[in-house]
Amino acid sequence: MDSSEAIYDAFKDIGIDFVVSVPCVNLSKVLDMLDDDDEIIHIPVTREEEGIGICAGAYLGGKKPAILMQNSGLGNSINALKSLSELYEFPLLMIMSHRGTEGESICGQVPMGEATPRLLEAMDFNFFKPTNPAGAYEDIMESWDMSVEEGKPVSVLLEIKYW
Repeated sequence: MDSSEAIYDAFKDIGIDFVVSVPCVNLSKVLDMLDDDDEIIHIPVTREEEGIGICAGAYLGGKKPAILMQNSGLGNSINALKSLSELYEFPLLMIMSHRGTEGESICGQVPMGEATPRLLEAMDFNFFKPTNPAGAYEDIMESWDMSVEEGKPVSVLLEIKYW
């Protein structure tokens, strides 16, 4: 099982049926898998905070939402995450390609890569950092349950070096 299969399989087992995504080369394989699945609505968006709002509407409409994005977009979505998602206590699974960690080849990714866990902690959002695809599957499964129980987003940070 590779990371894309782990994400896709976990989504299917949870019953995630609505996914918003911001383009990311590291998530391209799973995005293709979602596009090929008639049971999952996949909506590409241009900005992360737009995706948070769409996920809120989908949840209120009876869907189980997730967003796939690069961690660099976390800063763009902080207000929507706190003032919409958390305020109205809806679950949201956030799968993030975690750029800027050890081995990153683009120096401009490093500051946000280092800040991402601290930002999530400052927002009081739980997150997981799996080190292999099997761990990613388990973490995604646990993340959804935690998000439902707590009524706020939970993230899974996929470091590029493991994928």
